[in-house]
Amino acid sequence: MQQPTRRALLRLSAAGFGSLGLQSLWAASGSREPHFAPRVKRIIFLFMHGGPSSIDTFDPKPRLVKDHGKPVPFKRGLTFGEGAVRGLMKPLWEYKQYGQSGLPVSALFPHVAECADDLCVIRSMVGDGVDHGAALLQLHTGVFQFKRPSMGSWILYGLGTENQNLPGFITIKPTLGHGGANNFSSSFLPGEFQGTAIGNSGMKLEEVAKEPVPYLASKGLPAEHQRYELEMIQKMNRRHASLNDHDPELEARIGALELAFRMQAEAPEAFELEKESEATKKLYGLDDETTRDFGWQCLLARRLSERGVRMVQASHSYKWDQHSDLFKLHTKNAAEVDRPIAGLLKDLKDRGMLKETLVIWGGEFGRTPWAQGADGRDHNPYGYSMWMAGAGVKPGFIYGSTDEFGYHAAENRMHIHDLHATLLHLMGIDHLKLTYRYAGRDFRLTDVAGSVHKGILA
Repeated sequence: MQQPTRRALLRLSAAGFGSLGLQSLWAASGSREPHFAPRVKRIIFLFMHGGPSSIDTFDPKPRLVKDHGKPVPFKRGLTFGEGAVRGLMKPLWEYKQYGQSGLPVSALFPHVAECADDLCVIRSMVGDGVDHGAALLQLHTGVFQFKRPSMGSWILYGLGTENQNLPGFITIKPTLGHGGANNFSSSFLPGEFQGTAIGNSGMKLEEVAKEPVPYLASKGLPAEHQRYELEMIQKMNRRHASLNDHDPELEARIGALELAFRMQAEAPEAFELEKESEATKKLYGLDDETTRDFGWQCLLARRLSERGVRMVQASHSYKWDQHSDLFKLHTKNAAEVDRPIAGLLKDLKDRGMLKETLVIWGGEFGRTPWAQGADGRDHNPYGYSMWMAGAGVKPGFIYGSTDEFGYHAAENRMHIHDLHATLLHLMGIDHLKLTYRYAGRDFRLTDVAGSVHKGILA
């Protein structure tokens, strides 16, 4: 018997949520077979919104120490603060080598440095967006000219979900600017593949933690009454859908409401961080006001990941854009995330989860090797660093390089398209085969570009 389409089911259904829930299972849930054996089951992306300086974190440049203060000796690409360009500026923090690998990490990240032997540092990242909006969209969706599905949506579309009662793609406290919801949108993919936001960057932690899963019906009613109230809303939605040629966005909302109700009824346990041991809370920095916000995000990311969420993003937003006061503000920013990130890596490793989870750290671009004003740095998408840790990648490893000034990628240049192709490969997906036909053509996350960088694969 041929499986009914969503539209047909909506037209024919008189049974309410039962049928809608079943259709939701057909459409979006259940694991799908990957193209080949995956190295990674899930991804946690720690996004540093604003663009941390690679030169001051994971890419030491002795030449900049030697030539500190001298005029810039090379042609500069497009920049914002052309009138504020000063001389070359050395790294503002000392570097040391850590672990058996001897991987260099600056004094900005003393706790992450303890995990050096787990890090795979990519020093040759390249993007096309010089401004934050374009760079964020390209990092998250592959392009910045048009609205396209996000990386998490593509992964969920390709592999499905492992947990029927949680979304397969969750973003914690995402930014509302620089593309906003487009950075976790499913765009023209079916709506069930869009990212689910837990709060936003403009909310205080207390607001988000108090009610991470908003109530869909009247709070305080018994579950069966909430169910009845929500079903009445769904009946109105279905009627509007039938009058509007079964608008796909409205149909996606119908499916999303069903998932959200299941979350409301069964998912709160995943958000009960207070059940964690005091030692675990301390590991993530929940005992310190400085680290509590991002520590909460990292601990929640671990709890969601161990419950089968394919991709979780935690955002430190919007704090890393230091055109001035870089020493003061990068110090403050790193203090907020260093301990939670190290706690996440250590916790995943202790639980055996790092063997199947890939953690990614980075921003939308890096920063220039010359000073802007007194001690700021401008945007630099031409050569910057990100790192990965965990499943599928070489630990204690440095991949690629920038030139001696830290401005352009010089060796093993990894464009954003290559990053996406490599991440999909690690998840068992061939980026050339992960396509979706829309408006008469086939689309994919990597568009018509992208190569898998096998040099980082374990």
